[in-house]
Amino acid sequence: MPKTVLITGASSGIGLATAHQFQRQGWNVVATMRSPDKAPESLTTLERVLCLRLDVTQPETIEAAIAQALDRFQHIDVLVNNAGYALIGAFEACSPEQIQAQFDTNVFGLMNVTRALLPHWRERRSGLLINVSSIGGRLTLPLYSLYHSTKWAVEGFSESLRYELAEFNIRVKLIEPGPIKTDFYDRSADIAKKPGLQAYDAFVNKVMPNLNRSEDQGSPPEVTAQIIYKAATDGSDRLRYPAGGKASLLMFLSHFLPDFVFRSVVRLGTMR
Repeated sequence: MPKTVLITGASSGIGLATAHQFQRQGWNVVATMRSPDKAPESLTTLERVLCLRLDVTQPETIEAAIAQALDRFQHIDVLVNNAGYALIGAFEACSPEQIQAQFDTNVFGLMNVTRALLPHWRERRSGLLINVSSIGGRLTLPLYSLYHSTKWAVEGFSESLRYELAEFNIRVKLIEPGPIKTDFYDRSADIAKKPGLQAYDAFVNKVMPNLNRSEDQGSPPEVTAQIIYKAATDGSDRLRYPAGGKASLLMFLSHFLPDFVFRSVVRLGTMR
């Protein structure tokens, strides 16, 4: 019997590439998104793929999607929590509503989907939770303070959760992509601006072109999708998987360079 994976945020980017990756390997794929009526035809016409509405900030859609998935495939073996977006800009320019929305999607939404699947996994005494974090969950860049704070939360949540789920044979893994070449910043970014606040304009104008250039040089989403599939199938208890975009190199440098040296590298790369 084919295994089943449920993926959030599967309409584009990493989520879409991951759906294709698992489908090619013979899995049942539950590709969830906020607007399944806009799902790409390349996905909706595939065998063993079920496109469903799921908004991680609306618990009723989570419950409905899981119920439909179980009705169709009887079991869900792997959850890939991929849905997310980036709030970019000076912290002072971020409104309380933007901050709340950033955490509602990237942290609380991820927790909502996880919580909804745990009873199914506990009953089966089997399951695999794969949370798509970021190298930005362990190192930081300027203008991403809110995005980084959500990814650091995901890292801590995942690392701790794996201890309490181990007795039920439920494993937890983290995917940590580096820069990815997608439409993420056109589609899934929120730029913080506060009317009348111009104090940060010079800094933003200096940094943003360098950040955008690093994204343009990033890895295609298919690279991360392959790492996600590896994490789902390698049978190991490994927790963290750097993925593409020079992620392994950046993580190595952040761990082994003295802190002041690494911060200098970040400044040089983003503020020159």
